[in-house]
Amino acid sequence: MGKASGFMEYEREANNWVAPLERIKNYEEFKTPKPLEERRIQAARCMNCGVPFCQSGEQFGGMYSGCPLHNLIPEWNDEIYRGDMKEAYERLRKTNNFPEFTGRVCPALCEAACTCGLNGESVTCHDNELSIIEEAFEKGYIQPAEIKIRSGKKVAVIGAGPAGLAAADQLNKRGHNVTVFERDENPGGLLMYGIPNMKLNKKVVKRRIDLMKEEGVEFKCGVNVGAKSSADSKGEVSITQLKKEYDAVILATGAKFARDLNVPGRDAKGVYFAVDFLSDATRSVTGGTPKFPVQGSGKKPVFETAKGKNVVIVGGGDTGNDCVGTCIRQGAKSVVQLEMMPKMPDERSESNPWPQWPKVCKTDYGQQEAIAVFGSDPRIYQTTVKEMVKDKSGNLKAIKIVSLEFKKNEKTGRMDMVEVKGSEKEIKCELLLIAAGFLGCEQYVMDAFKVEKNARGNIATEEGSYETSVPGIYAAGDCRRGQSLVVWGIAEGRACAAEVEKFLMQ
Repeated sequence: MGKASGFMEYEREANNWVAPLERIKNYEEFKTPKPLEERRIQAARCMNCGVPFCQSGEQFGGMYSGCPLHNLIPEWNDEIYRGDMKEAYERLRKTNNFPEFTGRVCPALCEAACTCGLNGESVTCHDNELSIIEEAFEKGYIQPAEIKIRSGKKVAVIGAGPAGLAAADQLNKRGHNVTVFERDENPGGLLMYGIPNMKLNKKVVKRRIDLMKEEGVEFKCGVNVGAKSSADSKGEVSITQLKKEYDAVILATGAKFARDLNVPGRDAKGVYFAVDFLSDATRSVTGGTPKFPVQGSGKKPVFETAKGKNVVIVGGGDTGNDCVGTCIRQGAKSVVQLEMMPKMPDERSESNPWPQWPKVCKTDYGQQEAIAVFGSDPRIYQTTVKEMVKDKSGNLKAIKIVSLEFKKNEKTGRMDMVEVKGSEKEIKCELLLIAAGFLGCEQYVMDAFKVEKNARGNIATEEGSYETSVPGIYAAGDCRRGQSLVVWGIAEGRACAAEVEKFLMQ
């Protein structure tokens, strides 16, 4: 695939990034694509592997490496190299419903497993994928699919995130009538409200939703299915009515039960879950109405921004990084990111060989911007919040933090994280964002549909199946597997749709 000697002749060159001090001036995407001729050179680096690990999506050393969608990466790299972008798109769309999303926000599990990465640098699979789909949109290769025959079967999809959209897209193209219910004002789930605009422009999400609508998928937004009462819900939909009207129901509601900080002062004003903060940050950029507001002096609620504030973000993952980048763009006075775990090594250890996912320290766009603006990496490792300090009006004014270390628990024999005596200190903080992960699916969803949950707090299904404990009710995405990646949501949605298809056509 590609040029037989390409990996020896050409060096890896990823898409360019706008310089940190320039890109923080706006919320536009900051990765700039390369011309197609340069993209062909990058595709030429793809080797004719005997075993293309890039498309494996398998566990190596307890972590997944390779594409969960099993994208035909060597095949479309070859088409790019040969200059046939239309055929490259045809190969890509066989496995991926939304390459424009994964090409922007996926951490590139494929590249971690690329054979070129064994002794050098991996192929730019991620950037190549994005170039294919954007070229396809630009050249008009993508047109609304004409569904000529309908089965008469009706499917309700609850949740319009990556899993729900993928399931809906698959089942609609198979001729079933699909209605997607979404509690937010627009479809997209975390694609629309969880991922900042500079990583995934919302026009890209809307472009795909509009295409799905043209193909026959119906979207009902502002409907919080399963909630007994909801001030932001435009219509009540009873579960009994849903089961009666639809032949199958797919739950794709995500895993938005956020992990909290149970420390003194938690009730201080100025403390938010990161997902809520990022959602309203997107609304403020796209002209929406804040959903988690601070009451201002006027009648309309005002979204609390980071402008002029000392911000602390609890959590060192992708969500925490997105908060860093967002707060900098809003004009934060300072940004600190707390991480409970130790810093990862800068290079692979011998115990973490290829093709395992590389367990190394990643300095992402938000941290890069913090370094450029404030002069240092915002992350403080092995540290957590011990107390939130309020002023007389109940506003957050500072936090007390403490260092952590691993110590062996004599009773259990396990290594536990414990406080380092004498390490406590107080730092200024007027805005604290909790990005400490999620504990599973929200309880009201499981209660409403009377489905069982597993030990991790997610909707339970049999291994290898997407059907819940209630016949005809299926689950896919984060609500089933736990907090995960967009690419896994799409993979789950596709697999769930295949199972629902068999059920419908019995």
